[in-house]
Amino acid sequence: MFRCRLRPLANLQSGNGTMLWRARTTPAIIVLVEMILVLLVLAAALVLYTTERLPVELVSLLVLGGLLLICVAGPVTGIVRPDKWITLEEAISGFSNTAVVTVAALFVLSAGLEKTGAMAAGGRALVRLGRNQTALLLVVMFVVGAVSAFVNNTAAVAVFLPLVLMVCARRRLSPSRVLIPLSFASQFGGVCTLIGTSTNLLVSSISEKAGVGAFQMFEFSPLGVILLSAGTVYLLITSRWLLPARRGTELTETYQLREYLTEVRVMPGSPLVGRTAIESRLGERHDVAVLEILRDQQRIWTPEETLLRAGDILLVRGRVNSLMDLRASTGLEIESEFKLKDAILAQQDLTLVEALVAPRSRLAGHTLASAEFRWRYDAIVLALQRHGQLLREKLAEVRLQFGDALLLLLRKNDLPALRANDNLIFLSEVETPVLRSGKTLMAIGIIGAAVALAALNVAPIFVCAIIGGLLMVLTRCLTMEQAFRAIDWRVIFLLAGVLPLGMALERSGGARFIAEHTLGMMSSFGPVAVLAVLYLLTALLTEFMSNNAAAVLLAPIAISTAANLGVDAKPMLMAVTFAASTSFATPVGYQTNTMVYSAGGYRFTDFTKIGVPLILIFWALSVWFIPKFWPFSP
Repeated sequence: MFRCRLRPLANLQSGNGTMLWRARTTPAIIVLVEMILVLLVLAAALVLYTTERLPVELVSLLVLGGLLLICVAGPVTGIVRPDKWITLEEAISGFSNTAVVTVAALFVLSAGLEKTGAMAAGGRALVRLGRNQTALLLVVMFVVGAVSAFVNNTAAVAVFLPLVLMVCARRRLSPSRVLIPLSFASQFGGVCTLIGTSTNLLVSSISEKAGVGAFQMFEFSPLGVILLSAGTVYLLITSRWLLPARRGTELTETYQLREYLTEVRVMPGSPLVGRTAIESRLGERHDVAVLEILRDQQRIWTPEETLLRAGDILLVRGRVNSLMDLRASTGLEIESEFKLKDAILAQQDLTLVEALVAPRSRLAGHTLASAEFRWRYDAIVLALQRHGQLLREKLAEVRLQFGDALLLLLRKNDLPALRANDNLIFLSEVETPVLRSGKTLMAIGIIGAAVALAALNVAPIFVCAIIGGLLMVLTRCLTMEQAFRAIDWRVIFLLAGVLPLGMALERSGGARFIAEHTLGMMSSFGPVAVLAVLYLLTALLTEFMSNNAAAVLLAPIAISTAANLGVDAKPMLMAVTFAASTSFATPVGYQTNTMVYSAGGYRFTDFTKIGVPLILIFWALSVWFIPKFWPFSP
């Protein structure tokens, strides 16, 4: 039985006369408290990651804050042992972790390939060879899979997504039959090399620190190529039946704008004559937005500041009942013969385009109003589509998220500048962007040299990646500003915040406790059965939380499980890595899935129907081949 006795400290706190007390506890109690503390932090992190009430990078920083609080208060209160708990330096070591630094450098290398047009060169094969659905699918799987083995897969999908849509439009093919395979192929390629995904680098770093050994550049390749081949065959066979064939429609029909966007004429005697839209408070009183004014065959782009005249035609957005109320009370008449079509909106100098909020967009988390979207980008957002839902009212108050699809109305002359902006990925009106095409071979040579030197163990991968990133800037494949923008700082903060939690799990014994009371119960069935359960557990968590967070949290448990079984930890770590790097069952489990969700017009269940069988196929192949490529015997 544990004993706990309180005794006063030798000194009193000056100023308030409060007696400080310190708990004298047995070592067993302290060990238990340490474990409970870290498990509470873990539980809170899991709840916040899966519910997505807060951004994942913020959750990781909250985890870091909790660990720092324990580091400071724990030794003072006696609830943790300073020599056994992580130090303050270790708590913030995630920011200097070689895997995190490597991931940042790889973002720059990927941007170099993108900005010089090296990746787009592969896209030209789509145009030439994608003459039918099967041919296009094969080319997409091969090209995107190969590219994603060496560059960030979200960058690869961002480049190929508009190209695939263009090919589908030209060949009259259904994009919904191709975009999910595009996302999945980027994940297939990512598990073929060490630098294919940040997850691979993270688990490799954890493995090295645990004494299991780091992973080599092409150590993943044997199983990765098997999974890539199996996934390609599966999609070629099943996509015809398991993926919807939704053909592209006019953008106005896609966003169901006919009820919500119309023209109204200012009649003589209207109280609006001689006043601006702002002075008339149309938005506040009638819940409608005036997008532009048509006057004497001219379009006025600043309707809020223009004095209205009789005969002006206003392009307005609002609900039907709001428009009817507007008509009755303001002397406006709805143009009965007005038919909203793409051709009408695109006449004269205006065009209608669709764009996605990019993964590293500065728009994410901001409303259209706070981002000053109309004035910064010279474009009007007519509608917004998120995860299959249309948001058409009060768009200025909607906080944008990564993957949101925006329907934009803008001048054709403004399109090149907006298309060059990294905050948006254009899905229509695709033209050749401004690229540093003369540097294409240089960018390919830099990343090729970095991969070769790391594979031959001439230098560590993080050294090769950093020097490669610097060369991209020095050779002007990228500007310094483009290099900074290329780094997804949210991913960096996520990794830096969650890595110390894995360290604390291991130090406190929490990882061993979880391993013994979960996976340990399968130990009687042998290490293969434990590996199978560990893979499924990782795959399940990855569908509902960040794949990097799932890998970092489960890697220490995998190591402790292997120690309990008396086997090599590398097979268990491989199961975690491959499961965390492939997420197919939901559109929110992986960034590339989210990118194609709205663009393909998918429903949530479309991913589940084709993704769950693929996860089971990968699970069976991994459970069979991992022990053969990485034996359990040390």
